[in-house]
Amino acid sequence: MDNTANKKIRYDVSQMPPCPGGTYYTIRSGDTLYALARRFNTTVDAIMKANPGLDPMNLQVGRVICIPGSTPPEQCPGGFQYTIVAGDTFFNLAQRYNTTVDAIMKANPGVDPNRLMIGQVICIPGSTPPEQCPGGFQYTIVAGDTFFNLARRFNTTVDAIMAANPGVDPNRLMIGQVICIPGSAPGPIPCPGGTIYTVKQGDSLYIIALRFGVSLDRLIAANPQITDPSRLTIGQPICIPPRM
Repeated sequence: MDNTANKKIRYDVSQMPPCPGGTYYTIRSGDTLYALARRFNTTVDAIMKANPGLDPMNLQVGRVICIPGSTPPEQCPGGFQYTIVAGDTFFNLAQRYNTTVDAIMKANPGVDPNRLMIGQVICIPGSTPPEQCPGGFQYTIVAGDTFFNLARRFNTTVDAIMAANPGVDPNRLMIGQVICIPGSAPGPIPCPGGTIYTVKQGDSLYIIALRFGVSLDRLIAANPQITDPSRLTIGQPICIPPRM
């Protein structure tokens, strides 16, 4: 029986075509030059020229080819470079970084906003996300965060957080977004002999006490920073006292 079709094709790296200004791509099942040209915002002719001897009617799975095209912007005057992640669109990036879709498109000529790829580097025009947070500290948004619960957790107000983050829409916070929290960064809470636990969605002090086998009274006593035991917030650190 001929197992040639099942053998993995191996290519000598030294035989890979030069690819200045482009990217190497490994052929996958179902690929066509037409589909690749559309995906990478180039043309079939350009791919053919970058890969002499390539047979467009007989693409081999595993073969490495050169995809020509513009390189990610090395410079982004007045802005910053951003790497595309799953779910990104020019629309939500414009909202997140207080700019417009048109401005992002102008800063990235040749990038198709309808065909963004994970790992693609683009230029976000405008001011960079706040690298400094005078009188405060930077915080990265996690699932469940709101300005209201952040204000409670860090002993500040919604108005103060909004003033420290002009252009950030409190109704459109996104996981991974970096904002400025005014005030002092919280230090580690004291927990002699115990362990620090981070509050998750659905937690209450009663549930946490049951989970770790400690009494509710001891859990409350170990966390004097919690002024209202019925109002825990996701991401809040609490002390789990040692078992007696």
